[in-house]
Amino acid sequence: MSKFLTYEERLTIARLVNDGATFTEIAKAVGKSSSTIAKEIKKYAYEKKTGRPGYPYNTCHKRMVCKLKQVCGEKSCAHPSAYKCSICPLCNNNCSQFTEEICLALLKPPYVCNACSSLGKCTLKKKIYDPADAQSLALKNISEARSGILSNERELDRINRLITPLLKQGQSVHHVYQNHVDEIMCCEKTLYNYIDACLLDVRNIDLPRRVRFRQRYKNPEFKVDRGCRLERNYQDFLKFMDEHPDIKPVQMDSVIGSRGGKVLLTIHFVEISFMLAFLRDANTSKSVIDLFNILYNYLGKDDFCRLFPVILTDNGSEFSNPKEIEYTKDHIRRTRIFYCDPGRPYQKGSIEVNHELIRRVIPKGTSMNDLAQDDIFKMMSHINSYKRKKLNDRSPYEAFSFYYGEELAHKLGCFPVIAGNILLKPSLLTK
Repeated sequence: MSKFLTYEERLTIARLVNDGATFTEIAKAVGKSSSTIAKEIKKYAYEKKTGRPGYPYNTCHKRMVCKLKQVCGEKSCAHPSAYKCSICPLCNNNCSQFTEEICLALLKPPYVCNACSSLGKCTLKKKIYDPADAQSLALKNISEARSGILSNERELDRINRLITPLLKQGQSVHHVYQNHVDEIMCCEKTLYNYIDACLLDVRNIDLPRRVRFRQRYKNPEFKVDRGCRLERNYQDFLKFMDEHPDIKPVQMDSVIGSRGGKVLLTIHFVEISFMLAFLRDANTSKSVIDLFNILYNYLGKDDFCRLFPVILTDNGSEFSNPKEIEYTKDHIRRTRIFYCDPGRPYQKGSIEVNHELIRRVIPKGTSMNDLAQDDIFKMMSHINSYKRKKLNDRSPYEAFSFYYGEELAHKLGCFPVIAGNILLKPSLLTK
């Protein structure tokens, strides 16, 4: 018998929990132990922060008797029509006298509010067991457990700072691993995988024996989050765009130079054929995240969210940490990431076509190691000044300036180039 609960068993658990049954009664009905039922409910119950009719979510222990007014200040009051601050959704965040109250019923079985008689009148934090959500989370956990050990950006940075200086001193990966096995906390093969995937500052060229051997097969790309496509695939993208037809998505991709060298991150505005390109030292997830953090801080929240509300990209390993791109360090959503289906580049065909103009200036296989970001700005100014038939013989620069303003174009490093001076040859970057 499988040790995993089925969806039908979770439906039974939810029905009995709603009826107020004990864990022992639920266990007999499902054919599992009572401890299994307790762990299931504790693990997969979700938090729900809602109020009751006429009253917002409020967890302050004084919420029933408090009569304070204008907690936010008279000029910055967000709810001036309220006769007291306790019915304002910002009360808990701004009141200096706020102390949180936690429902004691959640500390004892059944640990959820499904059968609580006061559920419709409560404004505290609630926990609800839902069979559909529990099944989805359980399948996700099983998938992640079977995909192997994955490292996040912080863990990769820790390993990088530990082993890179030693490898650059001429030590072998095996030697470093044996001397620091308790600190590295992963196997030796994993270190080689990280180096192959260019996730560390050290490269295969820095390993004396590694470069002697010819690669016999293409290693699979290392992904920071192998479940990154969940709820972010191309069908989810089409559904989201149907629900939000006024949002203008952009497409994102990488342009590779020589193997192991600098690469470009390109962002393409589909409707106006305007493209941005940014130089990165390596084709890693961290370099993409760092670039988006720089853009967000440089442009500000309003301009950033206006330019990049939805991003469609491919399944490259450099885009495999979508949450770090979608959210700021303060956990504020700034964009949404969706992925094309594997092997379907035509789903973002607009950016692929526009890459041909970049390849006129930087042919495939050409190293970009000697280029600076100013060179890339210069190249993109020429490309974006190139008139397009689809824009009624106007240039992408003119279209971008019309929709977003010329000042923002200049802020992004793009300037107009006279039609007769446009040069789309490698010699552009040698002048």
